[in-house]
Amino acid sequence: MTELRIGILVAGLLLIAAIWYFGSRPRKGQGRRLPAEPREHAGGDRMEPTLGAQIEQDIAASHDYSSDEAVQAEMELIDSAVGGAPSPNSELGKRVNDDFDRIVTLYVAAKAGQVLRGPDIVVAAEKAGLTYGHMNVFHRLVESHPERGPIFSVANIRKPGSFEMSEIQALETPAIAFFLTLPAPVGALDAWDAMLPTAQRMAELLDGVVLDEQRNALGRQRIAGLRDEMRAWDREHEVPPVTRSPRW
Repeated sequence: MTELRIGILVAGLLLIAAIWYFGSRPRKGQGRRLPAEPREHAGGDRMEPTLGAQIEQDIAASHDYSSDEAVQAEMELIDSAVGGAPSPNSELGKRVNDDFDRIVTLYVAAKAGQVLRGPDIVVAAEKAGLTYGHMNVFHRLVESHPERGPIFSVANIRKPGSFEMSEIQALETPAIAFFLTLPAPVGALDAWDAMLPTAQRMAELLDGVVLDEQRNALGRQRIAGLRDEMRAWDREHEVPPVTRSPRW
């Protein structure tokens, strides 16, 4: 009986050891890093398209206009728009204050191999509720209070940045620039919420694409990030939120 008990004890110890040994060994394939799930399927959401440098190459190749020249034209336009001489034809859209803390920019660009044409831009701007005025560019003004200056402006990305109506029939450009300067006549978030749908509407009318400040396709993540930045700017500058949707 004693030998039987010893045998059962030994068998039990061997069984426990076997369970521990085989249970602690990594299974086949375990411990290896699996390929990352494609971003376009992560969480079931579609990944936003990113054109990046490709859109700049397409614009430069299709229109003989380099990205460096585009940036330079944009900066010259902004400099003149916030501090230049008034347009001889109109004061509408002239900034009240020449001081600004930040510039927020979007682009509507023609698709590769195409251009945006002057007459189409004018029609699209009118349908989007923009006003042609100061510096010979388009502006979104505060309804019933145009004297407050532009909420945002829309200019030609090509030098000198204006839309000369005497030459509008022949005008062709790879892109137009939307920009708002902060502080604006309304809160930063409200200005952004006015500019974004206008850019999207004009892109639809012109069969173009909306790009962010880096000339990448504007995606949901970047839109959300910019809204957060505008909200933070308002908090920092103690701009009260609008309790109801403004009509601009």
